[in-house]
Amino acid sequence: MATAAAPKSSAQKQLPPPNADFFQFAELLSDEERAIVKKVRTYMETKVQPIINKYWVEDAFPFELLPSYKELNIAGLGLNGYGCPGGSPLLFGLVAMEIARTDVSFCTFHGVHTGLAMMSIYLAGTEEQKQKWLPPMARMEKVGCFGLTEPLVGSGTGAGLLTTARRDGDSWILNGQKRWIGNAPWCDVSIIWARDVEDNQVKGFIVENKTTPGFSVEKMQNKIALKVVQNGQITMTDCRVPDANRLQGGKGTFRDAALVLRGTRNGGGWEITGAQMGAYENALKYAQERLQFGKPIGSFQLVQELLAKMLGNIVACQGMLVRAGQLETEGKLTDAQAAVVKAYCTSKARETVAWARELMGGNGILVDYNVARFFADTEAIYSYEGTYQMQTLIVGKAITGLSAFV
Repeated sequence: MATAAAPKSSAQKQLPPPNADFFQFAELLSDEERAIVKKVRTYMETKVQPIINKYWVEDAFPFELLPSYKELNIAGLGLNGYGCPGGSPLLFGLVAMEIARTDVSFCTFHGVHTGLAMMSIYLAGTEEQKQKWLPPMARMEKVGCFGLTEPLVGSGTGAGLLTTARRDGDSWILNGQKRWIGNAPWCDVSIIWARDVEDNQVKGFIVENKTTPGFSVEKMQNKIALKVVQNGQITMTDCRVPDANRLQGGKGTFRDAALVLRGTRNGGGWEITGAQMGAYENALKYAQERLQFGKPIGSFQLVQELLAKMLGNIVACQGMLVRAGQLETEGKLTDAQAAVVKAYCTSKARETVAWARELMGGNGILVDYNVARFFADTEAIYSYEGTYQMQTLIVGKAITGLSAFV
């Protein structure tokens, strides 16, 4: 007697793809702007993701990507005119978030060039300076960096900058050092902030790295975070810069640098939220595929709790950032609002990436599984563009009317 055939197993259940835009914030963009975000996502997934772990481990920058990155036409995003692509603060933020969703270091390279170097010229430069420098920077013919932090001066740059500028005829003589300067070891243009020895005011200067005598850069080694970004220590010894390269369209004080930092602190919130998205989506995919006790670990209650908490952090940060983008569009974003964005988003990111690492167990510390990169890189963003503690003091002064700065 023939035995009955075993029943065919049912088709494997189709699981939802990881998606960290749970509240569909991208839908707030126009069709044209959403197409830009989609183009950036495709680029990051197809060009950057396959090679970025190798470069991160080797502490190297993927220069091979620069020609294709240039074709995205996102250098100078958010800036209008001068060959820049324009776009709303929301588009700028969602693009940064999309880049960081794959790799935070690559987003930092993008942010330093567009949000710090180009923005400094855009906000504090003269019309002539904008016409001269922004078009080639938008075309990626010139890549920029932003030199504010110094070996002995981090949070105290507003009052304690040690790099000096001395007027000498129609030139300025710069002396001093800058540290932790992203893109510095290889870029073309540096925005250097120095204290004028005559009036004690901080002024900005456009310095051409490769042709200015007395300007040298040493690549910083042995980082454990943002390893793809090439950070440098700049040394300036009697660097002569023409007065035509002094940023003269702003106030000629530290307030010019502060205006740039207001925007980039908000941008740092977008970047760190992208890091959370990347960590969450990689952890979720892992939870859907990793089997223990005969089941995907994503079916376990404690794992689902971790994922839900991670997603809650991400959505909260996204919502804050979208509102900050609206305020920036209206010209109403304050220093304190930008500070609370940076402080909150980076503190929540620390939780999110740690939970992602925890969910993946031992594999969470392997670069191959991607989450380890986000886990390490988040520590750097927690401190740069103004530490968490400094941001809270900015907020505290605004809400109490009392300064706790020493």
